[in-house]
Amino acid sequence: MKNSRRRIIAFVFILILICSVGMVAAYPAFSREMQSGENDIIYEQSLTDICRDLENGNYILYNEVTGKADRALLQEQYGNSRFDLLRKYMDYEVFDSRGTAQLGTNSNSVLRNLKAKNTSYAFRVEFTFQNDGQISKVQVTGSKIDVQLQYEMEQNLLSMEPFPYQGVETPSDVQIVYGITGEKLNAYIKDSGDFEYLAVRGLAESEFYSTISIVLALIVACAAVCLTIKQRSIFEEKKIFAVPFEIVVTALGILAGMANFVAEMVLITINAKPNTLGTVVNIAANVVMWFVVFGIVFWGFACLGAMFTMKKAYWTERILCARIFRWLKKRKAKYGRGIKKKAGEIWNRTKHFCRKQYDMLLHLDFQDKTNRTILKIVLLNFVVLLIICSMWFYGIAALVIYSIVLFFFFKKYFKDIQSKYKLLLRATNRLAEGDLDSNFEADMGIFNPVQEELKKIQSGFKKAVEEEVKSERMKTELITNVSHDLKTPLTAIITYTDLLKTENDEEKRKEYIQILEQKSLRLKVLIEDLFEISKAASNNVTMNFMSVDIVDLLKQVGLEYDSKIKETNLDFRWSLPDHKIVLWLDSQKTYRIFENLIVNITKYAMPHTRVYVEMNELDDQVHISMKNVSAEELNFNTEEITDRFVRGDISRNTEGSGLGLAIAKSFAELQHGTLKISTDADLYKVEITFPVP
Repeated sequence: MKNSRRRIIAFVFILILICSVGMVAAYPAFSREMQSGENDIIYEQSLTDICRDLENGNYILYNEVTGKADRALLQEQYGNSRFDLLRKYMDYEVFDSRGTAQLGTNSNSVLRNLKAKNTSYAFRVEFTFQNDGQISKVQVTGSKIDVQLQYEMEQNLLSMEPFPYQGVETPSDVQIVYGITGEKLNAYIKDSGDFEYLAVRGLAESEFYSTISIVLALIVACAAVCLTIKQRSIFEEKKIFAVPFEIVVTALGILAGMANFVAEMVLITINAKPNTLGTVVNIAANVVMWFVVFGIVFWGFACLGAMFTMKKAYWTERILCARIFRWLKKRKAKYGRGIKKKAGEIWNRTKHFCRKQYDMLLHLDFQDKTNRTILKIVLLNFVVLLIICSMWFYGIAALVIYSIVLFFFFKKYFKDIQSKYKLLLRATNRLAEGDLDSNFEADMGIFNPVQEELKKIQSGFKKAVEEEVKSERMKTELITNVSHDLKTPLTAIITYTDLLKTENDEEKRKEYIQILEQKSLRLKVLIEDLFEISKAASNNVTMNFMSVDIVDLLKQVGLEYDSKIKETNLDFRWSLPDHKIVLWLDSQKTYRIFENLIVNITKYAMPHTRVYVEMNELDDQVHISMKNVSAEELNFNTEEITDRFVRGDISRNTEGSGLGLAIAKSFAELQHGTLKISTDADLYKVEITFPVP
């Protein structure tokens, strides 16, 4: 028995030592493979990282050309990128749509090299930006780029979403080209700090290294399992081979996770400078390292090999969870009640928490704190999956249970959402049928924000209906008023025309002709006003903008109607600036605005009262106000008084078309101004504003 044990130990030692020496003996082959492959993985990963930095570089270079973004702002926003280091190794230029260089820092030879499609650059990227800032074309070329890598990089760069920071302009209508030579690319890779990591990764992923290490590990693992089966009694005597399943799997998992560390040690040995003593020490250290690695593999699979010898007993004796379960079962009588009580408390808290989270999901508001809510759900799911993953083998069963619970949860959740959705549909159907007075107060859960929008739509429909009713009423009044206002002078014209035919008295004939002339002019003015307001309403008015002194224009209107003002016994108080105020207006239309307002005042103001006309120049506009005391009670709607054919005297005792204020308001708005009417008891006030250019 002792001899057998010694032979097995010697066999295992020699096997692991041979595998370890075999791995170290393959180091020169690993080195040749790394050199022959020209570090493809290093270059590929480095170029991928460079592409990410070039995305920021586009914004930095374009804003350096335009000069609109401060250099400090660019450094603050893009300081974390490695473009500032990368640009020291690269040639780059920003070309406008005509192909002219904008940076002005490159020589002609560099510019020609950057523009040429077939260059000596190891890596060249050409970005073409449209007027709207979108990338329309990306072309990747270079001696270090094969067709597959070129395609992948171009698709990657085209799919990148531009992310300009506030105050940073997006490149538009330009072409940005980068180029880096092979020598400078190697220098950048070494200086960027990622070379060692990428070299280790390249070795670990190389085909020859991974194949040799896996094959030798499998030989050791198979030997461990076979020896465990054939020499069961020898291995069962040693406690080191009776370790629980969970600990063995954890140890093997940690060993697999240290693959990069082992590859790094191999790379250090490969790259070490030749030195006899140093070389011997390095080789010895690596043999020891691989001996430990293969030793752990042998130990792990020797422990797991007991599955074939112990069979069912393995799952009861070697599983740590089973041991804990048996321990708890033995102490059930002593600790059962306390555990049951504690478990009940935990269960009740868990139920309360789940109900709370479910209610939160049911009333999820997509317009308020959405990201925070989604983050909570993701974190909750992450915690559950983390717990499941920590169960190792039992995690599969836990995942099945979790999936079943999740299925029933979502089934109930979507059933509740469907019921809320039906409530929403009923509400929208009532709204579609014209029911504008329904109450939308039922709890719609996740659709509560939509319910609020429905209320707004309901309110908007009500307002639209009211506006439509008002519009129909005004159309009716329009027809009535137009008929009345056209019929009055037309009837007078017909009457006096008939009288003129039969009248022989020359004096009366002159009188009739004078009346006919007055009524004809009245009809002409009415028709002209009607055409004017129709054109203004359809935006068919031709505006002739020019520089106009608005102060002088208002004075002209006052002088023009001075005689009419005196006839009405009104005291006009003018408060106008002493200096010129020049605005970009249509002088004829502006004159008409002032004319209509002053004529309106002379018609409706109380005689022997004061009228105040004021003009004030503000920062960005000119404000004009006209105030007077009305002769009649002001009982009209100030919002409707500027509509067509609406007059302050509803009885229509005074002469007028009802179009004066409507024309004035339309002309003011066509010149980007405003006209607003307000009343306070018998005080009538008109306020006009024009923008200052």
